[in-house]
Amino acid sequence: MSQSNDLSPNIPACAWQWPIGKKWETPYIVRYASNLDDGPEHGAPLGGFGAGCIGRSPNGSFNLWHLDGGEHIFDAFPGCQFSIYEQVEGEEAIAHTLATEIPTEELQSWQPYPASTEEQSTGTYQALYPRSWYTYQNVFKANLTCEQFSPIWEDNYQETSYPVATFVWSAHNPTDKPLTISIMLSWENMVGWFTNSETSPEIQQREDGSPFYDYVPPLRKSAENYNKLACEHGIAAGFVMDGAWKDSPAEGEGQFAISTRHANAEISYHTKWNPAGDGSELWNDFAKKGCLNNVEDASPSAGERIGGAIALKLTLAPGASTQIPFALSWDLPVTEFAKGKQAYRRYTDFFDRGGRNAWAIATTALDNYITWQQQIQAWQQPILDRPDLPSWFKMALFNELYDLASGGTLWSAATEADPVGQFGVLECIDYRWYESLDVRLYGGFATLLLWPDLEKSILRAFARAIPAADPKPRIIGYYYTIGEENHLAARKLKGATPHDLGAPNENPWAATNYTSYQDCNQWKDLSSDFVLQVYRAFQATGSTDIDFLSECWPAVVDTLRYTKLFDTDGDGLIENSGAPDQTFDDWRLQGISAYCGGLWIAALSAAIAMGEILQKHNKVQGTVVILLSQYRRWWQHGRAAYQKQLWNGSYYRLDTGSGSDVVMADQLCGQFCTTTMGLPNVVDDEYVEPTLAAIYDACFVKFNQYTAQLGPQNQKFEGAQTGHFSAAELGLKIGCANGVRPDGSPQNPDDTHQLEVWTGINFGLAAFFAQMGKRSEAMEITEAVVQQIYTYGLQFRTPEAITAVGTFRACHYLRPLAIWAVYHTMTATDSE
Repeated sequence: MSQSNDLSPNIPACAWQWPIGKKWETPYIVRYASNLDDGPEHGAPLGGFGAGCIGRSPNGSFNLWHLDGGEHIFDAFPGCQFSIYEQVEGEEAIAHTLATEIPTEELQSWQPYPASTEEQSTGTYQALYPRSWYTYQNVFKANLTCEQFSPIWEDNYQETSYPVATFVWSAHNPTDKPLTISIMLSWENMVGWFTNSETSPEIQQREDGSPFYDYVPPLRKSAENYNKLACEHGIAAGFVMDGAWKDSPAEGEGQFAISTRHANAEISYHTKWNPAGDGSELWNDFAKKGCLNNVEDASPSAGERIGGAIALKLTLAPGASTQIPFALSWDLPVTEFAKGKQAYRRYTDFFDRGGRNAWAIATTALDNYITWQQQIQAWQQPILDRPDLPSWFKMALFNELYDLASGGTLWSAATEADPVGQFGVLECIDYRWYESLDVRLYGGFATLLLWPDLEKSILRAFARAIPAADPKPRIIGYYYTIGEENHLAARKLKGATPHDLGAPNENPWAATNYTSYQDCNQWKDLSSDFVLQVYRAFQATGSTDIDFLSECWPAVVDTLRYTKLFDTDGDGLIENSGAPDQTFDDWRLQGISAYCGGLWIAALSAAIAMGEILQKHNKVQGTVVILLSQYRRWWQHGRAAYQKQLWNGSYYRLDTGSGSDVVMADQLCGQFCTTTMGLPNVVDDEYVEPTLAAIYDACFVKFNQYTAQLGPQNQKFEGAQTGHFSAAELGLKIGCANGVRPDGSPQNPDDTHQLEVWTGINFGLAAFFAQMGKRSEAMEITEAVVQQIYTYGLQFRTPEAITAVGTFRACHYLRPLAIWAVYHTMTATDSE
């Protein structure tokens, strides 16, 4: 054993911090009762992309279970936990389970870890995804730190998919006496839990018009499950949790495993105990002597819940240090969607599809965790070393990547057509459909920059979906909310770009357009979003993947042809219909709009560039000449109409039909896209500067000034009647509102989307400011949003929207990954 303390982890100074067990005094609360609000106890998730993940809170409890693709469980199973025993020679032993509370009647014999108070800290939770740390203080004599992570790093398509979490304990004895320590990891057998017992759930509608379905997992149903002791050549020891399923696993079937190793430790175990009891059959032995009574019982459960546990005990000489690794793995190879529709997970490409690989995965982690740590550090360190990036930005940049693991993520096994498999992240847990195209226009920057092969797989799926059709009529939820219960529209029209790649209860990647809040066939931004993202992916990966461009080109042509039908007056610009027919799907735009019109012009530029490249490489037929001529005319006429009809001398009008003087924060999204990709401008440079100045002044400075004047009892502002905290009252800027009048006031105090601060839109807007050399404004906007997320209990469940009165909507949202757009534009401008 080492005689120094060099084994303690080097935790980056920028990692997010929270005292272990401390409560949030004024966390954000949900805006609508039907939306998800699990409270602020969220930590960084564990588990690879698409493998399912488990979340562990800053209070130490394992409480988030996204082990069934696309489904959400927030629940504490207190038998799943680390516990510590310690005895300094000649002193009384102490033992604690490392959660600060046991929220059930179960395991009442266990002693929870003391929570931090204002008077005394008992330790700190820190996170810089995919790593997080618990540092324990003022309870044990030993210096104890647990680093936990999964093997996730940039441009890696193998280990990043693994269903495993590694826990590396560092222990140091600072006393002048021998110190005995024991670490126990207990776990409940959950085989068979994570699937929907409602095999054909009925699709229903919330009061806000969005579709949902019931998810009824058979939690705590453990009949015929069993645990068996495992070891590997006397080096690794642990246990495998299994069930009565046969050779071909269904969804939820497979194994869990726990493994540990240490050359100088005493390892003890108990393979069958009752997590629904008081826990004394574990705790009495562990708390008294730091070891278990070596019960090896692999008999199946007769219906009772069962758990297993393993403890590793060793003695540290004065001044000595050691490291102790544990691995938790699960092998649940099947994700089922609608009954009979299923996919194998990506990690099965590297193990197999049999469902009996949990032990192999766990021991792979023990064999490779040091290399994995080095890979993560090598990826993160160049960014952490940048002196021009503030610590809070580095922190949020990595932590926002959490959604790629816990966003209900699917990642299927590879095929010839999809050599890295198919990938998808939910829009959010409330809006359970995959890869909403409008949302990922900004949110897709993370996969674009870090895992570009996944980005291309998503866009290929959209390209395949565009020519498909599903004429089945369905109720459109928006009209349902305003009393038109029988407003019907076809699910998917040929040539229309779908809004999303489907939902986990149907057949994602094949059955698209799950959302029915609006008629997605009428949306005016989706085709532009698709075209722009295709060209962006091509360019960001070196402008060499001609096959990718060629594969997507027919869909580009189809969807531009379809969307041009919305140009009703032939001026080259599409018109909005007066219904909420774009990403702000509760905000009516009429006629030509700055948002959709600018994206359309940008998309035409991208299509022209793609066509010219494919023509040069002889990848298209002669009709491309006619198409390019057509696109150039549309672009020229549309650009002229855009400037003439929307410019008001200070900024671009919201639209041509409403008469509104609202300053829309994201009005020049199309211009941001073209500048990012080096395409011709949507508007001339001379108009960009005053527009950004108007947005900053109205939507950021004056909006925050306006909300500061509103007390919590002011009935003029939505949500004020809740009596919850007002960030503005506390002197905090919360970000840019989506759209307000030039003086920062709302056009209508009852507006919804206009008065929300959308976290991802703010990051996208900040990227635009950085792109135009306005770094100060970019950082000011970004910091305002980041501080709200990480100060008020929204960490690792970042929402789409926050309000000035401390409410949020749609947590675990995809669009905030747009913070990588800020990093990208700042890095790009540095190199110019």
